[in-house]
Order: sequence, then structure tokens, then C-alpha cells
Amino acid sequence: MKLYPLKFEPKYSYRIWGGEKLKTVLNKNYTQDSIGESWEISDVEGNETLVNEGILQGKSLKDLIGQYKSDFVGNTVYQAFGDNFPLLIKFIDAKTPLSIQVHPSNELAKERHNSFGKNEMWYVMQAEEDAELIVGFNQNVEKESYQSHLNDGSLMDILNVEKVHQGDTFYIPTGRVHAIGAGVLLAEIQQTSNVTYRIYDYDRVDKKTGKKRELHTELALDAIDFKSHPNYRTAYSLDEANISNKLVHSPYFKTNIIHVTKDINKDYSQIDSFVIYMCVEGSLTVESGNETYPIKTGETLLIPACIEQIKLTGESAKILEIYL
Repeated sequence: MKLYPLKFEPKYSYRIWGGEKLKTVLNKNYTQDSIGESWEISDVEGNETLVNEGILQGKSLKDLIGQYKSDFVGNTVYQAFGDNFPLLIKFIDAKTPLSIQVHPSNELAKERHNSFGKNEMWYVMQAEEDAELIVGFNQNVEKESYQSHLNDGSLMDILNVEKVHQGDTFYIPTGRVHAIGAGVLLAEIQQTSNVTYRIYDYDRVDKKTGKKRELHTELALDAIDFKSHPNYRTAYSLDEANISNKLVHSPYFKTNIIHVTKDINKDYSQIDSFVIYMCVEGSLTVESGNETYPIKTGETLLIPACIEQIKLTGESAKILEIYL
């Protein structure tokens, strides 16, 4: 069976802080309340997404890698990750703030959880007035001082708070304390990992369990980067339409943004990787092998590595272009 551009059936996750925007803004189809995350492309055990159309319908990422190997993910990616898919792709809707948290490094995650670390990035798709994110510290902090602020309830005094608007982008390396604030809808790209250390959760009680959520304050201590950094926001340019504009290029993934206003022919022969499109604004059509694949805001499409020529058609759309 020949590979083709693939859409997957998302996995929806209840979150204490989740809202309704995945349904009302991104037109996701679910019936539960407080859905905070739509896992678009996932190889996380227990939350594997399945192809939702075409002759490969029902196949998981592991099925596809097992069958097609480097044709699906690219030779370099297959050599590095084998049958494991390296990225987890999500849309997140925060009606109320997420916990203040941190992710462990690759080394720490491997040692403690036999997992990848979780380097990630955020692209803000929508933000209500005065919406904020927490990213890093606003000053260099000693571990003992951090613990004092945590214990006496003044942690917010040392955290860096950013007002955010549509299009704002942040790279969150492992070790960086962070939290998505209320009223933010965003696209998240990360390593395949589900390891998060909660530092503070506003003493909230989860209505589903009647309990406060577990904190991981001790585990987090060895994972945190206590240094302050001069700028946390990612600078990028969208001055030129219809080209791949660099957004975040890290050792774990590369993300560009394309403002599509006309037909674009994309040649991926020099990229030894699958490519993922996340549509973050408008709608467009992806053409491959005389077949067309429409995607609109809130939809995701995976282009297997063996497909080198793609045509994009749209009048006003923005997509994130993601590969290794």
C-alpha cells in the first residue's frame, strides 16, 4: 500500500483547566466537558492516535513505522528512534491557568522514567485580553531562595510573566519553569513524552476526583534551570508570504511558519524526515499525487518522508511546518 498524507483521529483529554474552545473555535467533535488538550499526533503509550481516513485507516504510528520504516519517517529519523515516533503534536485550550510546572532533561527523564525529556514550543493561536503565560524566572535565583518563595506562597514574585497575543511563540527547553495562563488557545509541539513535574497548582480541587492534584516539588528541584534569561519570546518574521519562515529550530524539531496566499510548490527532497502541517489560521488544500487533502484551522496533516513534492493552495492561511 502506497503512503499518502495522513490525518489522525485526535485523542481528547479532560483537564481541570480545560474549556470549550477546542470545540467552538477549532470545531473538534467531542461531548465531554473541560477538554483541555487535543492530541493530534501521538505515540504515547495508551494515547496512540490512529489514521482516520484512506486505506491506512486505523493504523497507529508504530504500525506505520513497522511497515514502512524510513519511507515513513526518514532514514536519519529511523536510525535515531527506531519504531518510536519522536514528536507529540497538540492543541491546548486553557480556560483557567495550568499548573506551574517543569519538564526534566533527556538524561533525567531517561534515568527516572525511561522516557525522553520534554523540550517543547508554543504558538499562540488566540489569546483573550490581558492573557498571560509564565516562562522562566525574572531574576537569577538560588535553589534555597526558590524553595523559600515556594513555601511562603510568593513564588509568583520571582517568575517571568508575559502578556501574549495571537502569533506569539515561545520555546520551552527542559528545565524552564512555565505555565499557560487563562484564556490562551495554542499549538504545542514537543518531544514524545508525558513527564511533567507540577510545582504549584493554586490549591485547586479537581471536580472529578474531589482532591487536589499531585505535586512533584522534590522531583522538580533537580530539573529546574534557576537562571534568568534576557528574552523568552521567539523573534520571527512573516514579512514574506509563501515561503518557510524560521520559527523555532532546536535539536529536537524544526518549526517554520508559512503564510499561504497563492499556490506553492514545496520540494522536500533535501529533508530526510516526515513533515507535519498544523493549520493555525484559515484553510488550504494540500495536493500530492493528484489527490487533494483539505485542512483548516485546528487540523493537522502528516506528510510521510517518501513524499517529496507537495502543492499548497490557499488564499489566506497560516500553517506550522514541522520536521526533524
